[in-house]
Amino acid sequence: QLVQSGGGSVQTGGSLTLSCTSSDRDFSMNTIGWFRQAPGKEREFVAAIYWIRYTTYYSESVKGRFTISRDDAQNMVFLQMNSLKPEDTVVYYCAASRGDTPQNLYSYHSWGQGTQVTVSS
Repeated sequence: QLVQSGGGSVQTGGSLTLSCTSSDRDFSMNTIGWFRQAPGKEREFVAAIYWIRYTTYYSESVKGRFTISRDDAQNMVFLQMNSLKPEDTVVYYCAASRGDTPQNLYSYHSWGQGTQVTVSS
């Protein structure tokens, strides 16, 4: 069970931070990913952080603007979102995976409840 917090509304160019936490004792041994989904569209990969060496992955659309990080001592993963654009306006989900394909949403076994991010122009 993953629980998300953060999100909200900002203007173009603003910043938001999303957080994801779990009470799972094996949280630190999972890759944690962030996905987003617009109404009527498929859920798309945003970023992920591997549990080994904290290797990070980003989609091209957010690379250089978003930063994923984790604090395993607190069982938390963060998505720092800077230079936000109106097209970033969607619902964001965090998810946990024990697989080796962090960009594949079907490799994730647990999902957060979703958080709305709204960027106004």
